[in-house]
Amino acid sequence: MGTMGLGPAPKSPALGTKIPRRGCWLPLVRSSMKLKCRPEDFRVEELRLTSAGGDGTGRYSLYRLRKRDLGTIEAVEIICRRWNLAGRRVSYAGLKDRHASTLQYLTILDGPARTLTDRRFALEPAGKLDHPYTPRDLRGNRFALVLRGMTRHEQEAALGQVGAVAECGLPNYFDDQRFGSLGVSGDFIAGAWLRGDPERALYLALAEPNAFDRAAIKAQKSILRTTWGRWPEAKARLPRSSTRSIVTYLVDHPSDFRGAFARLRRELRTLYFSAFQSHLWNRILGRWLEACLRPDQWVPIPLKAGTFPFPRRLEPEQVQELLRTPLPLPSARSALPAGRLGEVIRATLEDFRLSWSDLRVKHLKDVFFSKGTRAGLVFPENLQATPQDDDLHPGRHALHLAFDLPKGSYATILVKWISPP
Repeated sequence: MGTMGLGPAPKSPALGTKIPRRGCWLPLVRSSMKLKCRPEDFRVEELRLTSAGGDGTGRYSLYRLRKRDLGTIEAVEIICRRWNLAGRRVSYAGLKDRHASTLQYLTILDGPARTLTDRRFALEPAGKLDHPYTPRDLRGNRFALVLRGMTRHEQEAALGQVGAVAECGLPNYFDDQRFGSLGVSGDFIAGAWLRGDPERALYLALAEPNAFDRAAIKAQKSILRTTWGRWPEAKARLPRSSTRSIVTYLVDHPSDFRGAFARLRRELRTLYFSAFQSHLWNRILGRWLEACLRPDQWVPIPLKAGTFPFPRRLEPEQVQELLRTPLPLPSARSALPAGRLGEVIRATLEDFRLSWSDLRVKHLKDVFFSKGTRAGLVFPENLQATPQDDDLHPGRHALHLAFDLPKGSYATILVKWISPP
């Protein structure tokens, strides 16, 4: 397939060498690239700040958690059951992929000085801290990925695009993992709440189908969709569960959707609002890139929650402008930026029938929008690429990648950029 005048693909680098900076180049192929064929094909290791070294004598026991094919939340739930711990005693810096081999850290208040092993994880003591381990203690993450199933042409094209990343960086979008709560309608739960429609928010949370639903949840949601508003009937048909408890509340308070929504687990409600804030931020970044770049300097790439511009062939001055302009997390707790960025933000929010002052969580005292800023452009550090034959798919080729990213940045964004659809 042609390359639209962008020139020939760059030559492959030597095996295992760092990728040199080179002009941005976009391969236009339909890739057969496969990621996460095995958990070992996606390895993540947390990089702690020196202040989280575990050398203190505080009450917070620091642990290394090595897990495979298991989510962070599920691992912590198992730990709490096995050691009979209240979940509030456990603190960690972030969630790590389920379908991966990961190393992360956590603290337990007055935790035991012993190891704990399970079929899919191992927890081992790593010292003491005088504070709980949180995202403030995290510098970033180190990734080692294996991309498989490629033709030789696709492998060379991916290598060329890795060179483009070294030159132009990555747009720092939140990736699909952030939007697991988004159902088939594409309507965000928190968006409905902010629009003043708590019934819609509750329906999206309890009844809308989601691609990740397990069989039992699918069955519960099907019952709710057919009995919505007929709460005694819904209660009679539902098995005992947290969902049935909320429906029981609605039997006695059939119009109090705010109260019913507030009875959802706080962790879930926090996730819903975090997902919507992340989506708003992604939309702001996308519009900011379109405002800062020429039309030929970005390419649309589909993500779960929409299609977004990815920059290419940036000039040094443009890179510097993007680097020195972090974008605010959308929240009325912060001031709306002035100038062109403020205009971009206002225009983006208008698409959602919202203003900056609307970005506060009303009627829920235990959930709020985070405030702060996030870099719009990031450069992977220690970026290496090694082309090899694919040992799982005879006749196909693989690409081994290793790189570091700042905390909160997604390795899968890099994968999507070097493997356009």
